[in-house]
Amino acid sequence: MTITARLVTAVAAPLDPTSAEAPQVLHWPGRRLLVQRGDTELVALDLDEPSAGRAPEARFPAPWPRHFGSVTVSPERDVAVFAGVHAVRSVEATGVTRWEVRHGCWDGSCALMHLSFDEYAHDEDHFYADSGSAAVSADGRLVWAHVRGPLSSDKGTEDDQELWVVLDATNGEVLGRVDTMTVASGSEHTPHSDPTNMGLSIGEGEEGSPVLWGRWDGQRLNAEQIGIERVLLGVSPSGRRLLTVPVGQWSLSLHRVKDGSVLQKLDAKDTVSAHPSSTGRERVYWDYEGAFVDEDTVVAGTSECDARYGTVRHWLVDVRGMTLRGEILYPFPVSGPARSAGDGTWYTVSKDSRSVHLWQLAEEN
Repeated sequence: MTITARLVTAVAAPLDPTSAEAPQVLHWPGRRLLVQRGDTELVALDLDEPSAGRAPEARFPAPWPRHFGSVTVSPERDVAVFAGVHAVRSVEATGVTRWEVRHGCWDGSCALMHLSFDEYAHDEDHFYADSGSAAVSADGRLVWAHVRGPLSSDKGTEDDQELWVVLDATNGEVLGRVDTMTVASGSEHTPHSDPTNMGLSIGEGEEGSPVLWGRWDGQRLNAEQIGIERVLLGVSPSGRRLLTVPVGQWSLSLHRVKDGSVLQKLDAKDTVSAHPSSTGRERVYWDYEGAFVDEDTVVAGTSECDARYGTVRHWLVDVRGMTLRGEILYPFPVSGPARSAGDGTWYTVSKDSRSVHLWQLAEEN
């Protein structure tokens, strides 16, 4: 069975992809932003109807080049939060630093608590440092950040543990913290519609890939492990279910947020046909990206294993019984995985990273 996708909109990347990261879509309930990071600035475009008085584009000066960490934006685009090698910094569009939380250096061989980026700007080891990440809650009041300890406020400690912290988005105050018990090479947050909930996927290279689910009760941060070698793909619109894939990418798993238990699984090997251009002997596996279209429907791809044949494939999955409804038919070839864009949509990035396409299921489906 073939399911038709309808193009909602195509948006040109605001920065030249030869000197910038590929554009991505950040979303919260009722808000979608296209974000692209360059070496000197970050651009955030409003993908929905702009509110009265709100400019369709916001630009934030970057405190350090793009290779030194990651960045996110608040739902209202009042700040960009840069998660760097030595600090998490909140920056307004004017260039003013709203706050900064310094932490242990992500270069594992460096024991210094840096005061600024200039201290290691030309050091090759720091260029290849590990990294954390940050995300802003749906209501814009909290910043969740994965950092390397200690924090600059941890006087007298030499502990290099990794921390998951909840910060006040207004002033950077550390509200809660928990030791992740990890040795990360990188991480990525997955926001929840409830500002007090957040997902975190941590990549540890050959050591593992734990998924943590965090809850902030206003007094304490609690984190529980969803899996040891998994990647979190998304959260359902109701916020009650999660979708993960193991690092081996052989199956999709539907989890209950409440306790992390697995409700259903869908193996690629027994479900997805071999690519038409393949010999049929190659392994078929799921992407590390996916998107909830609605509470019961997911768009998942096999683009990574399909890419060697030129054309990639995306699939519609009914998570109520974890069954494959069929392949998604696009009006023109797409590249890469299907990524969540919220409000019943998903997005793809063109092969040259110069445009983003938002999709939804055609009405007849």
